[in-house]
This record gives sequence, C-alpha cells and structure tokens, in this order.
Amino acid sequence: MAFTDFTFDDLRKKLGLSLEEDRSLYDDVPPLAPSALLAETLKDGVPLALGINTEKARSELIIAPVLMEVRRGFGNRIGLFSGRDLNADPARGLVGVCDFILSLSPERYTLTAPLVVIAEAKNLDMAAGVPQCVAEMTAAQKWNELQGAALPRIHGVVTTGSNWRFLQLEGVTARVDSAEYHISDVGRVLGILHRVVRDAQLQAS
Repeated sequence: MAFTDFTFDDLRKKLGLSLEEDRSLYDDVPPLAPSALLAETLKDGVPLALGINTEKARSELIIAPVLMEVRRGFGNRIGLFSGRDLNADPARGLVGVCDFILSLSPERYTLTAPLVVIAEAKNLDMAAGVPQCVAEMTAAQKWNELQGAALPRIHGVVTTGSNWRFLQLEGVTARVDSAEYHISDVGRVLGILHRVVRDAQLQAS
C-alpha cells in the first residue's frame, strides 16, 4: 500500500483517524499581497496551465511559483521539496512520493524535520486527493516524531493550481477546510501558508 492507495475508509480503519469537514479553518487569516514577480508569473502561467490541463503543467506553472513565493517570504530559510519520497512507516502503508513539502529547515539536499506542509497536486479531482494528502500528512507526523522534532499540527493542501483546499492533522484528528480558495484570490492562499509556517516556527522554538 502507498499514499495513492488510501481511501477515506482507510484513514479511519487503518490509520485510526477521525475526520472533520464542517468548519472553515482560516476565516481569521488576512490576505497577503503577492509580489510583482508572482503576479506576473501567474498572469502568464495560469491560463497556460489551464489550457494544457495536465497535473504537471499545473504543478510547474501555478503551484510551484506560489510555494516559491512563500519560501522567499521567509528569506529562503525554509525548505521546499518537489517529488520527494517520504517513507515513514511501511508497515502502515505510509510510503510514496509527495508532490511538494515545506519544512522548517533550509536544507536543500536532504529532507530534514520538522516537516510542516504537504501539498498534493491534482489535475481535476480534488476529493480524490484528500485521503492521499491526509496519509502523507500522517507520514510527515511520524517522520517528525522519528527525528525528534514533533509538531502539534501538520498542515496539508490539495490543489489543482486553480483551486486550493487546506487540511490539518492534530493527533488523530484530520480536518478538511469547508472553504475552497481560488487562485484569483492568491492573497488568501499566501496568507494561510504564511500563517501555518509562522505558527510552526513558534511551536518549534
């Protein structure tokens, strides 16, 4: 079993998680204005990615630039990984490749705990990405524990590039934001990502 095989039933029965889906998680987070660089990148990248309409195009032309913007916002002192293996607990099927990972460490060559945000890129089917992302978040939670750098909360996002839905994992409770954000409101997406990274930094210190 791997991340891509997980279903909602697997989250409950195999990982022992409970799922909450009935509230908005980030109502209080103000938007963060994108830089001129990101605004220009998305101006060209969004219509091109939506026209090509593949997961790879959406990842390269929309998702990666947004996550790079977050990294720049922290002085390039956080880690950003793309397409990295995260094999935390093979016995429970918590193995596979994560599309994107944000970590608190600035290390670029090795995946270093604590891991904070797992981003799962999907072409169109957002719902199918939720159990996969939650499984990856559970692996990140386990990875942090094994490295002696546990955080009280792991964050996730399932995104088509155009649409973004945020998740949280706290203990054995997984929360799926009832709100969904569009890339046209990229300031809200940036604001949320900055908030969760900043909060993790405070918790880690």
